[in-house]
Amino acid sequence: MTEEIQFYLSEAEESMQKAVQHTNSELLKIRAGKASPAMVDSLRVDYYGTPTPVAQVANVAAPDARTLVIKPWEKNMLGEISKAIKNSDLNLNPQQEADSIRLSIPPLTEERRRDLVKQVKNETEAGKVSIRNIRKDVNDSLKKLQKEGTAEDAVRDAENKVQKLTDSYIVKIDELLAKKEAEIMTV
Repeated sequence: MTEEIQFYLSEAEESMQKAVQHTNSELLKIRAGKASPAMVDSLRVDYYGTPTPVAQVANVAAPDARTLVIKPWEKNMLGEISKAIKNSDLNLNPQQEADSIRLSIPPLTEERRRDLVKQVKNETEAGKVSIRNIRKDVNDSLKKLQKEGTAEDAVRDAENKVQKLTDSYIVKIDELLAKKEAEIMTV
């Protein structure tokens, strides 16, 4: 196998790993009825004129399964964090205390659980599409190599390896889906 083919195969594997990691990080943002600091990862607050992630201006903790506590390092950030939570799509009501903000996570209704499962399926499908696009790009590059004179057998072997990689990473995404779906549907 030529160095170029090896390069394309390693690039494909690295890109597919990143796609799985991205899908996993997106799934962490979807709440499953349990409080998780990852729920507020996408939340940005105005920190001296700069949109900044909450985790960079406060400590976020989940003391129990139904509560998140956000404790800013600077007290003047309490109002900004409350405002960001109210304006977000989290549908949570922040309760401001002396030096922290408490978020009570309500239990999920059956209908909301089904909606979240749909959302999870959409995210995992996006991950699969990303992996398939990587496969397509690598296969196109391999075909170009073949036109440039690389042996047909070597290209076919590489395409088979790319397909095996694709299959294995799609299985990983399916595992993420099954795990998250079970987490959401467990009452």
